[in-house]
Amino acid sequence: MKRLLQINPVVRVSTSTGRIMQEIGELAMRNGWESYVAYSKGRDGIRTCASHTIPIGNKWDTWMHGLETRLLDRHGLASVSVTYDFIKHLKEISPDIVHIHNIHGYFLNYPVLFEYLSKSGIPVVWTVHDCWLYTGHCYYYSYIQCNKWESGCGDCPQKRKFPASWWLDRSARNYQDKQEAFTSMPHDKLTIVPVSDWIRGEMSRSFLKGYPFRVIHNGIDTEVFTVYGAEEVKRKYGWQGKHVLLGVASIWSEEKGLPDFIKLAQQLRDDEMIVLVGVTEEQKSQLPQNVYGIHRTENIRELAKLYSAADVFVNPTWQDNYPTVNMEAIACGTSVVTYRTGGSVEAVTEDTGFIVEQGDVKGLLDAVRVIEQYGKHYYADRCRKYALANFRKEDRYADYLNLYEELRTNRI
Repeated sequence: MKRLLQINPVVRVSTSTGRIMQEIGELAMRNGWESYVAYSKGRDGIRTCASHTIPIGNKWDTWMHGLETRLLDRHGLASVSVTYDFIKHLKEISPDIVHIHNIHGYFLNYPVLFEYLSKSGIPVVWTVHDCWLYTGHCYYYSYIQCNKWESGCGDCPQKRKFPASWWLDRSARNYQDKQEAFTSMPHDKLTIVPVSDWIRGEMSRSFLKGYPFRVIHNGIDTEVFTVYGAEEVKRKYGWQGKHVLLGVASIWSEEKGLPDFIKLAQQLRDDEMIVLVGVTEEQKSQLPQNVYGIHRTENIRELAKLYSAADVFVNPTWQDNYPTVNMEAIACGTSVVTYRTGGSVEAVTEDTGFIVEQGDVKGLLDAVRVIEQYGKHYYADRCRKYALANFRKEDRYADYLNLYEELRTNRI
């Protein structure tokens, strides 16, 4: 039987990468593959998973890896023994394809892993969810407009950002270590899969530019993220008679546009309000009166109902690859207004919303007002049709299966 092995720090479906990995595995099994997923035992207490699971390390090793990261800026360079143990599992399973999602997460030693992979002859697919694999430290650099990754890094302005280092700045050496490890892969054995055209363009200037690329956008469950009745939700929260401007984030920060929402709130009419999903209790207590805060929800259907109840989804993000929230809103019949940031623009068309320049809060409001003028009903069908044509997870995961078969055939 054909065997697929995927790698990611977490498996739980409450995270986007964990959910993607599980769902790819499920589709692979329905198509005759045996599916394995490897994850950090120290970071994830999974509940259910249809694939065979391979826990890597333990809480102690994860803690020690985190300590080396904080003190020595050596993220991805600890966990030596547990990585060798994982390689033993790899050899026993002998997968036809290894599919990496993320390996930054305090659980693997990437030089040890790639020393094995580069010699194994196994085709490797690497989905690029963020920028960590080609920088000396950070996983995003757009907000601070840093381009040191193009020339080798050093004197990192984001040393204290994830994966944070409290003391040393080893970004120049980290850059060299990553370049040496990742480019050890033969060019016909590593296929890089950016999830946006934006990050594909960025990587064309990185040390990985010589490898084959295949852009595959993320997909969503369009049966869950669908159009629900808005009035029920508005009655539940007391939003009747209001134009609702919705924002959703797992963690709200400057990079996600929280200060921009506060500025936007100052310009709203009495019949307009902002709803932010994902705020902490502290953030909620500091919001203006016309901004309603909701804690992060693990109930996906309730989230979909909030998308449906909104008149417009506003995403003033300053750094993003291919944000799932845009797709989710559009699938629920709600148009999107977003900054011209990274891959955030790639789900937005004339039928599904507006794009404004970064920092242009007035531009956000102008776009919102255009949508309000035309009415939610004008965009709802257009958004839904576009989502079904472009966002179905079944279609996007099928793109991966096609890639697996292509690589497997070439290997044979």
